[in-house]
Amino acid sequence: MTTAWSRRALLATGGGAALALGLPTAASASDSASASASRPAASPSAVAADAADEFAALRAKWRDLYLGTGFSPTAEPFKSKLADLGTRATGYLSTMAPARGSLWPDLVHLDPEPDTDTESFNFSANMNTGYNRLRTMAEAYAQPGTGVTGDTGLRDAVITGLDHLYADVFNETTTRYGNWWNWQIGAPQALMDTCVLLYDALSDAQKANYCRAVDKFLPDSAVDSYTGTSTGANRVDLCRGLILRGIVGASTAKIARAVAALSPVFPYVTTGDGFYADGSFVQHTSIPYIGGYGAVLNDGLGRLFALLRGSTWEITDPGSRQFLDTIDAAIAPFIYDGLMMDNVSGRGITRVGSSDHTRAHGVMASIVLLGMGAGPEENARWRAMVKGWLQRDYYAPALEAGSLSLVNTARLQSLLDDTTVTASPEPSAHRVFSNMDRVTHRRRGWGAGLSMASERIAHYEFGNGENKRGWHTGAGWLQWWGDDAGLDQYSDAYWPTVDPYRLPGITVSRKRLADGQGGAWANPKPGTGWVGGTGDGEFGTTGQHLQGLASTMHARKSWFWLDDCVVCLGSGITSADGAGVETVVDNRCLGAGGTQRLLLDGVAQPTAQGWTTTRTTTWAHLDRHAGYVFPGGTELHALREERTGAWKDINDGGTYTANTRRYLTLWQDHGTDPADSSYAYILLPGASSRRTADRAKDTGWLQILANDARRTGIRVPSLGFTGVNFWAAGTAGKVTASAPVCVQIHEKRDGTATICVSDPSRTVTGLTLTWQRPVKSVLSKADSVSGVRTGSSVTVTYGDLSKSRGATHTVRVRVR
Repeated sequence: MTTAWSRRALLATGGGAALALGLPTAASASDSASASASRPAASPSAVAADAADEFAALRAKWRDLYLGTGFSPTAEPFKSKLADLGTRATGYLSTMAPARGSLWPDLVHLDPEPDTDTESFNFSANMNTGYNRLRTMAEAYAQPGTGVTGDTGLRDAVITGLDHLYADVFNETTTRYGNWWNWQIGAPQALMDTCVLLYDALSDAQKANYCRAVDKFLPDSAVDSYTGTSTGANRVDLCRGLILRGIVGASTAKIARAVAALSPVFPYVTTGDGFYADGSFVQHTSIPYIGGYGAVLNDGLGRLFALLRGSTWEITDPGSRQFLDTIDAAIAPFIYDGLMMDNVSGRGITRVGSSDHTRAHGVMASIVLLGMGAGPEENARWRAMVKGWLQRDYYAPALEAGSLSLVNTARLQSLLDDTTVTASPEPSAHRVFSNMDRVTHRRRGWGAGLSMASERIAHYEFGNGENKRGWHTGAGWLQWWGDDAGLDQYSDAYWPTVDPYRLPGITVSRKRLADGQGGAWANPKPGTGWVGGTGDGEFGTTGQHLQGLASTMHARKSWFWLDDCVVCLGSGITSADGAGVETVVDNRCLGAGGTQRLLLDGVAQPTAQGWTTTRTTTWAHLDRHAGYVFPGGTELHALREERTGAWKDINDGGTYTANTRRYLTLWQDHGTDPADSSYAYILLPGASSRRTADRAKDTGWLQILANDARRTGIRVPSLGFTGVNFWAAGTAGKVTASAPVCVQIHEKRDGTATICVSDPSRTVTGLTLTWQRPVKSVLSKADSVSGVRTGSSVTVTYGDLSKSRGATHTVRVRVR
């Protein structure tokens, strides 16, 4: 049932789907012009009355968007969430003690030495937290079923708190200190949200005061240029603050200015922050961030589309339609069974209380909201996709997560209860995100994500004291998950307990690094450019010329993404750090008490903690995780250990609570200061021990064509697959390239073959590629291809590839 507190439906059900979120349609502009032309001129008083009504309507709509609609406060999970909200609000009320320099004793916002260095960050953060607590109290007052619903004492306390923060710190005479974000985004949003929730209880003078304060710290000039801290997700947040300021203060100019300032967010970018045509999303110039700032941008735009729909300020920029394409291109590839991959979440991976699952929950709700403004086919596909994620997440189901807001819970619960929607499975697909050095690979039963760094993309992000030891997350870090195991792998206190020098898949110098190596916000990048790959949507070939962070270590790493496995090769591994160099085959978190069996060449190994061994091995298998095959055998190191760490160790905002988890680590030791070392292994996610052993016995399944500092390549005859990373011009097997490129050839059972080429280094101005295979004809070719010669072999001539930003150039041929 619904409650007497039910509000108007969030979006109208009639009319075109695009109108649901205020997205432009072909007819909208002309229809609006015709209506305006036929409408008689209104008197000034009528215009003023209409404007007041429109502001009131927008305030009511924002309440709906913020508080949620269509749920029963007596049904779970809403009953418990509302009760918890009331408990938190009551707690804040009981401890609030206005005093000079603070509103709560534990939130001192008065900075004795106000400036903008990191020592002042906590003071500005405390001011922002104070506003967030007041917003929570206002929400508990406005929501039904909280136990303090409509409590005038709670309401008056919120207003007292607003007046205190205005008089004490957030006003038009204060000089900003600490972190800019708290002043321009955090505090203005929380303050204006609270003003909307308590609008009728505030005096005109109070509203004017609060608006002047926002004007001081969030002036129109904050969105004058699309640079610095006013890009991407930050720009959307700034515009949201301006729009809410306009609604609370009845300023048409503020809203119009903010809506116009959203336009630079929509187009694809070719450098810097924003969405790229290949699905990449970058923030802070060089950080892949769809799981952090990208999620904020997605949610923020979705709400603003819905808020302004049908109003004078409806968002009609044609680019807003393009934004919807990012759901499939940029967001969905990084969500697997209800989790958001860590490799696109920046420093947020080290925040206590959040995880890859919790980061995905809000994104899923945003997709449902945005679907209301998409076409019917898109909306249906997205709803089926999100429902699949909801149903398959057995580790941290979104609707059982305490961190999910009530409004998002209502949105997702409604979808889960919708019997007309059939959940869709995870797709099988390979994606290369050349503009942010990320790759995703999905097959039936498992998925993986790869994280690299280059002269374009940083090793890692460190700032605000967060992610102090994320140094090697760009060193070929290979994450993978299985449908029936592994969803907890990076969620169960992984980051405070894992050895940061032994992330799975990386090649790394054991040279000790300082916390925050490189400095806050430095976003340190290697000097290497050959990083990227190619693929045909089914299989993929990827390479990384890796240079270690603050290290002399160099390596050329390659991954070949196939049906049931990833073939991992490395070559040219050199270093002069005076430290050991390792390649980490895998490092699996086994939980607090895991004793999963490890087989080495079929022999079970001890399960005692602290056990370690080094032996020549051809295959290994870890129960309920994966199989590993080492062509020709390798000297493999294995270790079981318990590791203890606190979130505070890696994030200044973390807790001191000790977490202990068990790990099983497999690695190859290249020795101290290796000169030209290499490695080769096959990762089989979710494989049984039998399948792993069979793959090891089938020595003809994989042919390693080359693995040195000039080229790395393989051939898998049974799959018709050839992949080569040409670090320099040369020949590998039957493939010759005249320039450093990534090449993949996939022969199909229907007598066709797909030749895929990319220029990861972005330096190739001309290429001749020859494949020694009889070819009958050319079926299609990329525009970059200037000529193809067929016969007993095929030679493809390409033009300038350097400007294509690492994109794939495809030629399809019919083989003889």
